[in-house]
Amino acid sequence: MTSLDDTNLASDLRTVVSRLTKKLRSHSSGRSPLSMTERSVIKLLDEHPMLLPGDLAKREKVTSQSMSQILNHLDELGYIVRQPLETDRRSVGISLSDAGKLFLDTTRHERDEWLADAIQKTCSADDQALLRRALGPLNRLLDVD
Repeated sequence: MTSLDDTNLASDLRTVVSRLTKKLRSHSSGRSPLSMTERSVIKLLDEHPMLLPGDLAKREKVTSQSMSQILNHLDELGYIVRQPLETDRRSVGISLSDAGKLFLDTTRHERDEWLADAIQKTCSADDQALLRRALGPLNRLLDVD
């Protein structure tokens, strides 16, 4: 059974992470018309050079129809490339285009620069060490289903 302290910690952490995510999004020229899921698809394609639309839908926990709309939008922006698979010409693999890679690299750089500056301005050396130590537990949270 979850204690009240655990629930309060979870609520506080969720609030801070959500607010930090919004703040990071507002500090890049990549304030494009991309949804969070579209941004996540771009990140997935950066990690996995080619994925099938169904695999993307499964990973993002959206319907095939929703993924189709997402991919159409990313295609319109020139951020993805669709290629028939050599093993099965009926299936189409999705990969990042050069424009998609540039978008991702640019937004990551801008956000990293803003965050590094914010940390330097607001955190003492002890605070920075604490943030470094918190990375391990925070990363482990990402592995829980």
